[in-house]
Amino acid sequence: MTKPTIVLVHGAWADASSWNPVATALQSQGFTVLAPTNLLRGVQQDADYIASYLAQHTSGPVVLVGHSYGGFVITNAGAHGGDVKALVYIDAFAPDEGQFVFQLLGGSGSAFDVPDPTTVFDILGYPGAPEGDAEAHLKPDTVHNSFAQDLPEAERWLIVAGQRPITLQANTTPSGVPAWKTIPSWAVVGTEDKVIPPAVQRSMAENAGATITEVAGSHVSMLSHPQATIDAILAAVAAVSEPAGV
Repeated sequence: MTKPTIVLVHGAWADASSWNPVATALQSQGFTVLAPTNLLRGVQQDADYIASYLAQHTSGPVVLVGHSYGGFVITNAGAHGGDVKALVYIDAFAPDEGQFVFQLLGGSGSAFDVPDPTTVFDILGYPGAPEGDAEAHLKPDTVHNSFAQDLPEAERWLIVAGQRPITLQANTTPSGVPAWKTIPSWAVVGTEDKVIPPAVQRSMAENAGATITEVAGSHVSMLSHPQATIDAILAAVAAVSEPAGV
C-alpha cells in the first residue's frame, strides 16, 4: 500500500510548529509529512498558495489537514492542487460556498464574537495593506483564557511570542466552492473550544458530510490532545488507501 503524504496546514496565530506532536508521531510511522506556511493574507491568496505547494511538492495521494482558519484554506485548495484524497478538519472551519469567518462566528458565543474586537485583539497596520485592512494579533489574555487554555503556561507564552497575525480581510472574504463536495472529510471537534464553539464546528462538519470525532480539548487540541488528531488522520488514510495490487 502506498502511504499518502500528510500535508498539515496551520491556522491563524500559529505556524508549522503547532503540528509538532502530530508530525512527529506520523513520521515515526513512516509517513512523509509536510507542514507548509499558511500566508494568512486572504482566503483566495492563501488557498492558491497551498494548491501550488501541493502541485509542486507532492506526488501520489495526499491527506490534507487544516486547523482553524486552515480549514478555510484546505476547503478552497483541496480540489486545485495535488492528488488530495481526504480532508481532515481539526478544531476548524469547514465552510460552504459564500460563508466567511466573522459570519460563521456571529452570535455563536465565540470569545471572538464581541462588540469591541480590541478587547481580544491588538489590531495593527501593515505595509502594503489594502484600504481599511489591518492585522489582528491575539492579546496575551486571549491566548491564556480562550485560545490555548489547556496548555501549560510556558507553552501559552510561546504562542503569545510567536503568533503570526491574520488580516481582517482573511476573516471577511467569502469561501469558494468547497472541496468537501467531491473529497471525503473527517473532523475533530474540540468540546472545550472557545474560539470556534463546538456547536459551530459540528454544524459545519455535518454539512460537509464529515466523519466526526470529539475530544475534550481547547482550540489547539492538536497540541493538548494530539492523539485525537493522529487517529482522525489515520482513519482518513485507511479509508482512502488502496491495498497493494489493486
